[in-house]
Amino acid sequence: MPLNSPVVSIIIPILNESAIIVAKLQSLQYLRPQCELILVDGGSQDGSVGLAREWVDKLVESPAGRAKQMNVGAKSASAELLFFLHLDTDVPFKFLELLPANCNGYDYWGRFDVNIVGTHWVLPIVAFFMNARSRVTGIATGDQGMFISRSLFDKVGGFPDQPLMEDIEISRRLLQEKNRIVLNTE
Repeated sequence: MPLNSPVVSIIIPILNESAIIVAKLQSLQYLRPQCELILVDGGSQDGSVGLAREWVDKLVESPAGRAKQMNVGAKSASAELLFFLHLDTDVPFKFLELLPANCNGYDYWGRFDVNIVGTHWVLPIVAFFMNARSRVTGIATGDQGMFISRSLFDKVGGFPDQPLMEDIEISRRLLQEKNRIVLNTE
């Protein structure tokens, strides 16, 4: 890999996110140049694309639909490791240190624990049970942030083209491959 190649391609699907897009993308700038930021727009009509342009490495257009958008983003990615991130999900502190090391040569995937921000007392309980379910079943959700080696992503055919729960279905496909699962927590 050339010295200037990104370690991770962070793929972020968006649709009409002008209210939060600049702040979110600014918060990810510290990850560059180790990470390539790829924004995949599904047809925003609110100026999101114009606001985001200076904060990303690649801006890609796609038909609307999170699965379609993430697959299009993966095709344009430069790195071997793909990280799929919802715009309203935070990247874990010390993100790069938490990713698996020395994984070249085999397929792997994983997710991070979700941390739900808010003042309602039930939110930490919801996060606890989401993370516990994921540890027990191996099923990840997009809100947790999913990382997948490109070779494994290609092997399972990417995200299934369905309107909902594409993250759960790809988790099932990844588990069927019986490849190394790396579950990281913060």
